[in-house]
Amino acid sequence: MATGAAVIERLYAAFDRRDPDTMAACYAPAARFSDPVFGTLVGSRIGMMWRMLCLRATDLRVECGPVRSEGGLLRADWQAWYTYSATGRRVHNRIAATFVVEQGLIRRHDDVFDLSRWARQALGITGLLLGWTPPVRRAIRRRALRALDAFRDEQGKAI
Repeated sequence: MATGAAVIERLYAAFDRRDPDTMAACYAPAARFSDPVFGTLVGSRIGMMWRMLCLRATDLRVECGPVRSEGGLLRADWQAWYTYSATGRRVHNRIAATFVVEQGLIRRHDDVFDLSRWARQALGITGLLLGWTPPVRRAIRRRALRALDAFRDEQGKAI
């Protein structure tokens, strides 16, 4: 059985290779994921999110720093560079991740990053002026979840 650090390292190496199947296999079936854009996702929606991000990426690069153990949790700081497809704008996102890993699988994964900074990069002037406001943050989340649902429906039809 892989150690928690090895599972997390495998997750980010797979992300950098755009390998969503390996990424999804790192999670327990009832895992929980959260971040400022997608909110909370549970179970298979986590793998679907990674699949969507990997398959739609044109120029994604991911780097993960060392995995640390702190108070029963695993932590890793990681970065992603990519073009946000909705606007064609370049994004460099810095993320602090916290994990609970049990029996060689991720049970909980929480990503934290500065959504205002992300919005400035991804949305341009709108993000700069309004990215910090609750209505724009809600709109970002709604758009992400709609995209995930549409992607799920597309994938279902392709099978």
